[in-house]
Amino acid sequence: MVNTTILNLEQDLPDTANLETATFGMGCFWSPDAQFGSLPGVIRTRTGYAGGTSAHPTYRQMGDHTETIQVEFDPVQISFEDIVREFWRSHYPNRDAYKGRQYISLIFWESEEQRRSLEKLKKEKEQQLNEPVETEIRLFDGFTEAEERHQKYYLKRYPKALEQLAELYPEDSLLTRSTFAARLNGFVKGFGSRQQLLEECNSWPIQDKHRNVLRQVLMGLKW
Repeated sequence: MVNTTILNLEQDLPDTANLETATFGMGCFWSPDAQFGSLPGVIRTRTGYAGGTSAHPTYRQMGDHTETIQVEFDPVQISFEDIVREFWRSHYPNRDAYKGRQYISLIFWESEEQRRSLEKLKKEKEQQLNEPVETEIRLFDGFTEAEERHQKYYLKRYPKALEQLAELYPEDSLLTRSTFAARLNGFVKGFGSRQQLLEECNSWPIQDKHRNVLRQVLMGLKW
């Protein structure tokens, strides 16, 4: 049995004040949550709704919002430009690929530096595609977190693993905000390997006792 009182990974990872945020939509939010959650330097991910005017959007009543993912990342390890390049590399960013606003290509900026980066990288992508990029680019104006069942969706398809992780994350909100869970969600979707995750755990700025718990859980998970 894992003693959950010794594990508080969120306190050990980089100070939230030093993190940056990227919010974007690129189709159904389940796969991007797994994909970006697997990237070293990404600390937290969550799915949600953004970009519209409808109050209190939900999955069943999204209104004019778009399915989005919000990523918190450590800019020392991965840059906003790295995130954006991965965003545009991973989907076709033009409107004729989607139906309605739910699944459009959408990305927000939160600072002038991010806006300038988006302008530069958009030109790069247009040169690669040899056609205009129609991604909607706009100032960030709010994000509504999606329902619990849409957070770490692929990981939650493995109830045996969830039972074991419940010792570490007894509340759903803790699982949603967990870096370790983000990596596992990516792993079960096919992003990265167990060995890569073990090696990354070794590089995290966490206490040795916490690292040992994570390695123990990772090696013992039953899917």
